[in-house]
Amino acid sequence: MKIRFIIFLLIAFAAPSFYSVAQQNTDNVCYINNNRIYFQLDKRWSDKTKKETIALFSLDSSVVAQAFAGISSVTADSITWDITRIDENIVELSKPLLTQNDYNPNDVLLVDDNLLNPLIITSVQSTPKKYGVNKFEVEPTRQQIDSMTRFFLPGNQNKRLVFLSGTFNNWSTTQHPMNKTGFGWEISLKLKPERYLYKYIIDGRWIHDHENLLKEPDGENGYNSILFCYNHEFRLKGFTDARKVYVTGSFNGWHKKELRMKTFAGGWSLPIYLSNGTHAYKFIVDGRWMTDPDNSDIRMDAYGNMNSFMGIGDTLIFKLNGHLLAEKVILSGSFNAWSHNELVMNKTAEGWELPYVLDAGNYEYKFIVDGKWITDPANPLTSGSGDFMNSCVTFKPNYSFLLTKFGDAKTVIVTGSFNGWSEDSYRMYKQNDIWVFPVYLKPGKYTYKLIVDGRWMIDPTNELWEENEFGTGNSILWIEP
Repeated sequence: MKIRFIIFLLIAFAAPSFYSVAQQNTDNVCYINNNRIYFQLDKRWSDKTKKETIALFSLDSSVVAQAFAGISSVTADSITWDITRIDENIVELSKPLLTQNDYNPNDVLLVDDNLLNPLIITSVQSTPKKYGVNKFEVEPTRQQIDSMTRFFLPGNQNKRLVFLSGTFNNWSTTQHPMNKTGFGWEISLKLKPERYLYKYIIDGRWIHDHENLLKEPDGENGYNSILFCYNHEFRLKGFTDARKVYVTGSFNGWHKKELRMKTFAGGWSLPIYLSNGTHAYKFIVDGRWMTDPDNSDIRMDAYGNMNSFMGIGDTLIFKLNGHLLAEKVILSGSFNAWSHNELVMNKTAEGWELPYVLDAGNYEYKFIVDGKWITDPANPLTSGSGDFMNSCVTFKPNYSFLLTKFGDAKTVIVTGSFNGWSEDSYRMYKQNDIWVFPVYLKPGKYTYKLIVDGRWMIDPTNELWEENEFGTGNSILWIEP
């Protein structure tokens, strides 16, 4: 096992009453980039929303107040916050991420005993990134889209054994021995698109890849190297006389000068790793922003900007039956920051529909029918209550909570560490006297309880449980990789 530093950003947006918050992409409220943590704050938020956001992220209210006042930097509790104005309404706070208070190591991986000088290796990880581009001292033919990934360790000709270890082999110390060549050591692996951490084990000694500029602390006063396996290539034809071309989008918080493209015979390109889902993007050609001329999927965002869109992964078709007399129906949800104008649905003979590319996960959504927000009448899964109720959809569920023998109950809610112990997030629905709620959960351990007509209880069908701070116990759920 590896030590991971994970920030869980559990934000419940209830449209339309939380629309002032929902105008921003939830990933843009808080995200991590280059060992810094960023918070984007909107001056248009109500006082209640500001207070809730400050409490949610444990921000210093005085720092937030000075940020809105236009101060360029603030020092509080020996931490210097940089403040950047994004536009007339959005300000961005940022601070260094990797301080001693930013991670909490808790478990380790032990190196196999048959290696010389066994070590303890740990891994400190940030929130999984939605994108990534590799950076090496010398550009190697390291990895092409949908091909083998080549790891190369130069020199070290006098060494006896070199192994490759990383997140792709669960930090195995023996699974991938490297082959000695006339120039060093190498191995090629077939890896799926993802972000990986890795190290070399040279005669029992763990070292990071010194040719790789991307690294992060391993929790043992060393580093793990970072590698992205690509699954997409941005291409812009023409503009061969341009000096600099960048690509930017929702996946990187619309940073203008982070992802610089390179020239090829007919224009500009950038191979990149992108997480599954739908991404908005634009090109910046010598300072001029433009949509992709070869992509017909162009939509308006919540701020009135026209952006190109692309998707990676599988598609979920949202449908709303009826409402055939409506002039416009819009899909809005947690997957697009509750934008009120971006996803215009297509009219069909039965109603309205829209295909949308999503990553596996749990989402909330609503339809906007000629300006009126409604839940999905065909979907029994809901979250929240009253005016704050949203429809829920689980894309590619890998587990279903089930509760039997409570067929007479009026409401049953499942809550736990996976949804911040919300008391009204996941409302189960009854199917043949069995309460059901399907979810997608990443591998790991979760604790949870059921709320049956307001009464909290552990899951009577699950023998796994542990004591909690209240002495009432929590049920335990393990999701295997």
